[in-house]
Amino acid sequence: MKKKINLRLVGIAMLAIVTTVIGITIIYYSLFQKQVRSELIISAKLLKDTHYFESVDIDTEQIDLSTDITELRVTWIGEDGTVLYDNDVTTKLFTNHLNRPEIQDAFRNGTGESIRRSDTMNQNTFYYAVLLDNGTVLRVATNAESLWSVFVSAAPITALIILLIILLCVGISHMLTKQLLRPIEMMAENLENAEYETPYKELEPFSEMIRTQHTDILSAAKARQDFTANVSHELKTPLTAISGYAELLEGGMVGEAEQTHFYEEIRKNVDRLLALINDIIRLSELDQKGRGPAFEEIDLYETIAECMEALSLNAKQRGVTLSFAGEACQIHGNKDMIKELVENLVQNAIRYNNQGGKVVVTVEIHERHPVLIVKDNGIGIPASEQQRIFERFYRVDKSRSKATGGTGLGLAIVKHIVELHDARIELDSAPGVGTTITVLF
Repeated sequence: MKKKINLRLVGIAMLAIVTTVIGITIIYYSLFQKQVRSELIISAKLLKDTHYFESVDIDTEQIDLSTDITELRVTWIGEDGTVLYDNDVTTKLFTNHLNRPEIQDAFRNGTGESIRRSDTMNQNTFYYAVLLDNGTVLRVATNAESLWSVFVSAAPITALIILLIILLCVGISHMLTKQLLRPIEMMAENLENAEYETPYKELEPFSEMIRTQHTDILSAAKARQDFTANVSHELKTPLTAISGYAELLEGGMVGEAEQTHFYEEIRKNVDRLLALINDIIRLSELDQKGRGPAFEEIDLYETIAECMEALSLNAKQRGVTLSFAGEACQIHGNKDMIKELVENLVQNAIRYNNQGGKVVVTVEIHERHPVLIVKDNGIGIPASEQQRIFERFYRVDKSRSKATGGTGLGLAIVKHIVELHDARIELDSAPGVGTTITVLF
């Protein structure tokens, strides 16, 4: 990033320098042309005012301006375009000048001027002609360097100046880059410090977003670490029990009367392992947000009604009364997931209930939104535990959960399904009173 900023700053500086040099040269040359023209006009007026060329009968061979005016060329042209005098060479070498634009303008308008370029000499010749009172034309001319010649002659010193300015710009850009990036580096160093304030107001939203993402990443990493530790622990417990029971049976250390009990314990632990593995796989599938489930319009009441028969049988085995009521309502969701959500909520309500307890499942419309309510009069959840019940492997009553076959992942699965359906889950519970869980779609 520093390298890119440095290169761009130097590039901008070079562009500015080159553009400035070209612009100044063009402006200077334009002013130079005006100055040359002005001097030619003054010279022509001065020569005219001397009345030196007023008489057409003057002996031109007696006129000698070559030693007095070395940089100014003076040409005297007759009415027919014939060159009467030139201070540079003899008039015999000159052709008729009547077709020259500055001469034509002088005969027509009183004055005329033009610029002609010499490619071989790389110079421009400036001409100015003025009509004299006797009908002849006096023309003055001077040579000046062309624009390209000015560029070439100034190139060495210009290149040196550009080089010095570029070196200066490199140093300044390096210093500016360090100053610009230092707050970002400081922000990175203080990423975990919530009290650190960025010196640039423009960086505050970016800083807050990065800090939030950093916190989320750390939280996710910790949650994954905790999940791995919990999975290892949860799998280790039934595997240890199975291994112990199998070792005792293999060694013939158990009587025939106790063997049936040991086999039952092995089966229970195997069932618990399978339930744990299934729930872990299910959570992994739900975590893969890129593979979204197929959603469709489904009737929430009918979907839940399909689950009630199996759930009623489970409730009856545990001495709990299960009832279901409500009305038809449509939601956009995945039917299998909704069934899984209902089964987890109702199973929890049955599992953490008392003998002779009740579980009531209701589907209704509340403020034009479908609502699922699962209410029980079981053991309830203490207020201090309610924030954590949707965490993976978290159990309020660990001994009861294991005794009733709970894996500690049911409500975590419920939370994922609720989030995938853009729904909201609410909990209302008190120890000894019961629990009400409401899902608002």
